[in-house]
Amino acid sequence: MARPLSRRSLLQAATLAAAVPALSHTATGRAAAAPAAAALAAAAAPSAWTVRPFGLEEVALGRGVFADKRQLMLDHARGYDVNRLLQVFRANAGLATGGAVAPGGWEGLDGEANGNLRGHYTGHFLTMLAQAYRSTGEGMFADRIGTMVGALTEVRATLRRDPAVLSIPGKFGTAADQVRGSYQYVDLPAAVLGEAPAITLSVWVRPTHDANWARVLDFGDDTNRYLYLAARNQAGVPRFAITTSGAGGEQAIDGTAPLPLNRWSHLAVTLADGTGTLYVNGTAVGRNTAITLTPSALGTPKNNWLGRSNYSADPVFAGAYEEFNVFSRALTATEITELQSRPAVDASTGRGDLASYAFGETSGGTFADASGRGLTATLRRTWGGPSHPGFLAAYPETQFIDLESRTTSDYTKVWAPYYTAHKILRGLLDAYTATDDDRALDLASGMCDWMHSRLSRLPESTLQRMWGIFSSGEFGGIVEAICDLHTITGKAEHLALAKLFDLDRLIDACAADTDILDGLHANQHIPIFTGYVRLYDETGEERYLTSAKNFWNMVVPHRMYGIGGTSTQEFWKARDVIAGTISATTAETCCAYNMLKLSRTLFFHEQDPKYMDYYERALYNQVLGSKQDRPDAEKPLVTYFIGLTPGHVRDYTPKQGTTCCEGTGMESATKYQDSVYFAKSDGSALYVNLYSPSTLTWAEKGVTVTQTTRFPEEQGSTLTFGGGRASFTLRLRVPSWATGGFRVTVNGRAVSGTPKPGSYFDVSRTWRAGDTVRISMPFRTRVEKALDDPSLQTLFHGPVNLVARDAATEWLKVGLYGDAGLSGDLAHSLTPVPGKPLHFTLDGREWTPFSEGTEDPTHAYFRRSEPKLVFGGRDSGVANPAKADGTTLLDEVWAGAPFRNKGALVARVRSTVDAWVAAGLLSRTDGDRVVSTAGAASYRP
Repeated sequence: MARPLSRRSLLQAATLAAAVPALSHTATGRAAAAPAAAALAAAAAPSAWTVRPFGLEEVALGRGVFADKRQLMLDHARGYDVNRLLQVFRANAGLATGGAVAPGGWEGLDGEANGNLRGHYTGHFLTMLAQAYRSTGEGMFADRIGTMVGALTEVRATLRRDPAVLSIPGKFGTAADQVRGSYQYVDLPAAVLGEAPAITLSVWVRPTHDANWARVLDFGDDTNRYLYLAARNQAGVPRFAITTSGAGGEQAIDGTAPLPLNRWSHLAVTLADGTGTLYVNGTAVGRNTAITLTPSALGTPKNNWLGRSNYSADPVFAGAYEEFNVFSRALTATEITELQSRPAVDASTGRGDLASYAFGETSGGTFADASGRGLTATLRRTWGGPSHPGFLAAYPETQFIDLESRTTSDYTKVWAPYYTAHKILRGLLDAYTATDDDRALDLASGMCDWMHSRLSRLPESTLQRMWGIFSSGEFGGIVEAICDLHTITGKAEHLALAKLFDLDRLIDACAADTDILDGLHANQHIPIFTGYVRLYDETGEERYLTSAKNFWNMVVPHRMYGIGGTSTQEFWKARDVIAGTISATTAETCCAYNMLKLSRTLFFHEQDPKYMDYYERALYNQVLGSKQDRPDAEKPLVTYFIGLTPGHVRDYTPKQGTTCCEGTGMESATKYQDSVYFAKSDGSALYVNLYSPSTLTWAEKGVTVTQTTRFPEEQGSTLTFGGGRASFTLRLRVPSWATGGFRVTVNGRAVSGTPKPGSYFDVSRTWRAGDTVRISMPFRTRVEKALDDPSLQTLFHGPVNLVARDAATEWLKVGLYGDAGLSGDLAHSLTPVPGKPLHFTLDGREWTPFSEGTEDPTHAYFRRSEPKLVFGGRDSGVANPAKADGTTLLDEVWAGAPFRNKGALVARVRSTVDAWVAAGLLSRTDGDRVVSTAGAASYRP
């Protein structure tokens, strides 16, 4: 079990790291980041990890595609107004929003599912800022983090109190504003109507939102007996109604035009002697002479509300109130007109005799009644309150409460509240790690205290039901974040909280290596397992680690597309069905993000090269390709889905915006360097996992390692050592695709040994400043076949997935064997495009790296078509036969590559032909012609 870290030990470790002058950020030309960040990265590594990562501040990106993509995101992080993100939090607390406009999309009240996921994007943004600060040391990012943490601290404190008036300038003096999203309303005493037989309701309002059926006022007992004045009915115009028999019995008056937004309007209703009149800004806009009901018919209503409806589904009124008066008589038109230019106290009417509220208060949560009846009104929230200690969100606790009794998914009611809590929690933890701001840690710890107090009281059966509900019960990577917090706080309640998210059905099945993924929502479950690995770190319970390893193997390769992505329409289908799942909504970008996190976390325990092979595949293809290659201050320009259908055009502004994938996309683009290097936990080895231009500062060893490369444009890399002497093993990853050779030299001399694709190659020595390691790894061009349809294939050049740029919406037919070399390399079929690295032409089409963030229509998969038996460009004139499973004779011939020489290839052709002739799949005459053609052809290496 990991031991908690005290602030003292963190700062001591930071001081120790800073004591190596040659390795300080200043010495390497980088600004200093937070003092505790690097220390936390090193010291917080769980004891179960046999390797550990380096902090983002310890690895500087060099020039190249990663730096270019990151720069686009850094510019977005610098330019976006964080007050827009804070708007939904401040509104929820009833605080002033300073005129900020919520981001919209999933992060606003008008977004998908009523904005029930709002707050999640703010967490992602905090993480992006924290990563940006740790990577660059740029003070602006720390300042923005401070602004956000400060605001969230105020929000939490405000939610713990009863609501307080938000005063703004009014029509005549001061007014009370009800921010949209605050769910606040004014509760009046029961006697406000006084059972009067005649009445006038007069009020100044300044609506800020155009929601239909938002009540300016609603006095009643339920949905049967009430009277109300709505700012907008279904037609968008004001409406007054009174009833004692529900909606069907409403006696109503409708206006004729909508009230303008963000402008003061006067509304008045007079009711006497069977006639009701509705006035807007002093003009009678509607009259009903057949109203038989009066307020006295309602008796003494128990619900007397300004801004809230007796119909719970109706929206709360958003806007400001001033001068609400209730008179026990019907004012004349002249009197109504007089109220347009002066407050009631200065008019001939005087104040309302039944109730009179000026809303001139500037503090507190009550409003004085000037009618003489002493009917003090109270500001309240529809969801009650105050919130429980530690609670922090951009919406009330209601979604969390609803989930506890929910049995089915309905994201219009409950959309993954613990998922959103995770994003906020993760952002706060990252903010603390980056800036050492105690407020962020206090907020994060408080959230977990609150969650523990809520969840620890629930029966186990309730928890299992909750976590098993699609979407509503989704909790993202919250277990990982809680475990990380526990590492810092050491609070037993935090570890206990992490275990409350056990989804036993999933853990037990995967621990038993039983594949139950068919039909599951992919991104709901991937991050769960990263959390379970961390729970293993904290508890030592093997089932967590075993289930995560087995789960990973169920996804890779069995549900993985060539680019490293997974899922179709967000879900998994049956094992080994790839071609059968390709659609315009494949490869949700969040899934790749979370598979990378899981892969690196598993690698910390077991240094199986397959994890880093996958990491390279997904990072260099889907993750890079998910970010559009152009700047934008408003949007991060990241895909949600990446369709793999023919001619698909990527959408970098998905759905309504501020989606989960845009959030993880912001994170991905500011941490590209997080897995380039790892260190053996005992300091005995340095793992070079990725070939990427970068500089590692390894304070523990007193050395720097600078990697210079244009990879993947360059087929190799150079490592140069700086600093002092240090003895350790350099472990260089040999990619599984590096079948064309992998050679290493140190200071110009070849290193003995035989590197094996899909492994690590060790170089052990005492390293000195100036030592240079050169790695070369020639790329080969190959195809990968869909597991369920071998004829549907995707093309790779080394690690780079190549896509055809073509607007056709049918599968392209592509042949590649005709010019294949003895090595089996298909590169000879491609013609390089001069001046455009990694661009090729084939059959008149351009093939480009998937990683390029363009809006060109592309084909990531194609239909392999080899109609003739061709060798070395020579056509035998014989059709290429195929077996029932789609395997062709050429497939079987080239499956034997690489060939030592031409003779070995011809021998393979002869034996394959003989087998096909014997099976009745090829005539002897045609077979002899094929062997003769193969023997007469010339081949490249």
